[in-house]
Amino acid sequence: MKGLEKYVVTITRDFGSLGRPIARRLSELLNIEYYDRDIVEATSEKMGMPVSVISDEEEKGSNFFRMLFPLGTESMERQARIFQTQKDIITGLAEKGSCILVGRCADYILSEEKNAMHVYIYAPYRIRYDNCLNTLEMKPYEAKRMIEAVDRARGNYHKQYAKYAPDDPNHKDLMVNSGLLGVEGTARLLAEAVRLNFGG
Repeated sequence: MKGLEKYVVTITRDFGSLGRPIARRLSELLNIEYYDRDIVEATSEKMGMPVSVISDEEEKGSNFFRMLFPLGTESMERQARIFQTQKDIITGLAEKGSCILVGRCADYILSEEKNAMHVYIYAPYRIRYDNCLNTLEMKPYEAKRMIEAVDRARGNYHKQYAKYAPDDPNHKDLMVNSGLLGVEGTARLLAEAVRLNFGG
């Protein structure tokens, strides 16, 4: 892409909307870096913790967890340290060069970034359920449980640190129903939106 030195696309998504493969395909179309689990791995390395611990702590920003430990615990403090470490990593990645950042409150962390586009990918429940069964190869009971549990965990985590819901349109530049065009079509739509927005 010509016309711009550096830009960032953040992607927040519903579970089962296929936001991750869309982000990966978008990075190919734009020929820029894509970061998702890389952020967890970098956090693990910096903090000297297993990747599994980082992932577990990301999912604990829930009302239930806060009710269990209302006065704070080592785990809650650890979660805050993990968020700060991820914030530093995300900021560093955005400074390094054009990239796509998936989840982990990147939209909030980079809310003041001048050349940033914040995207939310969603899909109707029935399409997300079908994606879980057919693309993610889950069992029916597992698909239902994961859609509910992961959406709730992501939402609570986002509200805890960003202070707004991940699908709040006041903090998004573009909200896309991936069920309309699928992975390839949604990625191409987003690529065109990025080019139009950043003058590429």
